[in-house]
Amino acid sequence: MKSLRPARVVLSAAPRSSTFAGHVRLLPTSRTTLRLYTRPLAPPRTRLLRANPTAVPTCPYSTMADLNAPIPSLKLNDGNSIPMLGYGTGTAWYKTGDESQIDQSLVEATKTAIKLGYTHLDGAEMYKTEPELGQAIKESGVPREKLFVTTKVYANIKDIKSAIKNSLRKLQLDYVDLYLIHAPFFAQSDEELQAKWAEMEEVKAAGLVKSIGVSNYLPQHLEVTLKTAKVVPAINQIEFHPYLQRHKLIDFHKKHGIATQAYGPLSAVTKAKPGPIDDFSAALAKKYAVSEGEISLRWCIDQDIIPITTSSKEQRLSDYLRVATFKLTPAEVKELAESGDKKHYRGFWNDKFSPEDRS
Repeated sequence: MKSLRPARVVLSAAPRSSTFAGHVRLLPTSRTTLRLYTRPLAPPRTRLLRANPTAVPTCPYSTMADLNAPIPSLKLNDGNSIPMLGYGTGTAWYKTGDESQIDQSLVEATKTAIKLGYTHLDGAEMYKTEPELGQAIKESGVPREKLFVTTKVYANIKDIKSAIKNSLRKLQLDYVDLYLIHAPFFAQSDEELQAKWAEMEEVKAAGLVKSIGVSNYLPQHLEVTLKTAKVVPAINQIEFHPYLQRHKLIDFHKKHGIATQAYGPLSAVTKAKPGPIDDFSAALAKKYAVSEGEISLRWCIDQDIIPITTSSKEQRLSDYLRVATFKLTPAEVKELAESGDKKHYRGFWNDKFSPEDRS
């Protein structure tokens, strides 16, 4: 192929419902224009291409998402709004060594996420990655008010006020948008759960955090907390995916106006295969010209559940943003849920639950 001079990009993509998919064909013209045409391909995979005049695409699928499509937001019970797709700094990034040793790869990955358009950033003292998150935020150059930052307390639960101040120091921030108690398993009594929630209310009143919530709480923990709470938790962040739908807990959330945040939302298509959703998930991915992971994320969003995901790969992070460009039908959401209920899989906190406990 003859070399091409710097090119501009024209996008042409077929509708998702058709049997056509975007395919790159390079045509040198007198105006040195790189044009994208469509022609029949199988399976359908339409993606938007990020202009790069020096690179020749090797595959029609290796294209970047439309970064102009806004991520939807959900209004919380305290009036604050949260972006409905979060970038997480735990799981694969979990640090077991010295917290003071900066993981530069996480800093760069987080900066990439921010550059792509992720404004919801999820951290925790337990992950030991607050310094990396803070450095990435600082180096990103994005105004603080444009970001939604979460952190969580657990190891330092005995003194929540000191814990949040310590987290803010590591994050290099004056406040966080959401502060969560990471899990209820520290408590030896109902009174201890209630006392710690009262301390959460105090740090909110002091302006150190905008919203407060919990993580990994079950209905019995929430019931105890609500008996004395002045502020209802804004969020409960839990493991949630088609193979762990936690119906009783979700119903409790809805009854009390508590938003649900999902970690591990991709588990059914990344960790728990083979399974009963496989064929339908693949069919949906083909229909919408996205990956099965994106179907899993959108399935959460279409139920007003906020998924948290992560990756070190820019292309994958870009792909995940396409959840803002399509919606599943109510029938598709229901069928995926019904298929998922046929299998049980839990990826986290297994020592706290019996093997078949779906709570």
